[in-house]
Amino acid sequence: MTKERIKRKTITEEIVANIKRMIIRDSLRPGDRLPTEHELADRFGVSRISVREATKALSFMGIVESLPGRGMILSKLDMKKVTGFLGFHFALNKYPKQKLLQARAAIEVGALRQVVLNMGQNPDIYKSLQAVIDKFDTINGGDELIEVDNEFHRTLLEASEIEPLVVFTDLLEIFFKRFRQEVMNGSENWEKGKRDHRMLVENLKEGRLEQAEKILINHLVYEL
Repeated sequence: MTKERIKRKTITEEIVANIKRMIIRDSLRPGDRLPTEHELADRFGVSRISVREATKALSFMGIVESLPGRGMILSKLDMKKVTGFLGFHFALNKYPKQKLLQARAAIEVGALRQVVLNMGQNPDIYKSLQAVIDKFDTINGGDELIEVDNEFHRTLLEASEIEPLVVFTDLLEIFFKRFRQEVMNGSENWEKGKRDHRMLVENLKEGRLEQAEKILINHLVYEL
């Protein structure tokens, strides 16, 4: 009978998880002071050295920070730092193309409803997307085509103004870099891609969300 291996958490991981739970349970907000190392060690029944390693990990993740005279406090969320972590993670791991594409579809299609709402209130969003599309008519192919396509999808996602989603724009760059050659091999389909972009933006402008979602899903599937 084969024994199933169970991955055990390290003491540091356990303490990190406990501190996170404590932050949520106590409804702490950015700027609130956390217990001292000594207090945390007593609370969790561990050494101060173990607590120090855990708080270092939390500091690296941007969750806590130490301030002179105040001790350890809860940090304000830094979305740029989150983006950097996510981008590096995806870059290191050999995620299958289909998985990255599914992630893109879930994120981008999910953002369209808010894009429609924002576009109705801010005409500049339509102008920004249209300006990127117009660039397709002034380039000759190659890497420049990929850069403009990346810019279009990044601009589309940023138009949602949903900050937790916008951090995933790094996923777009990783996708295009990872599968650059395959995208280039399909360059004969770029004309269809440009038409898809234009139809997508026009449907968003007119508030036809369902049609816009279908166009984007078909576009992403076709891209592969």
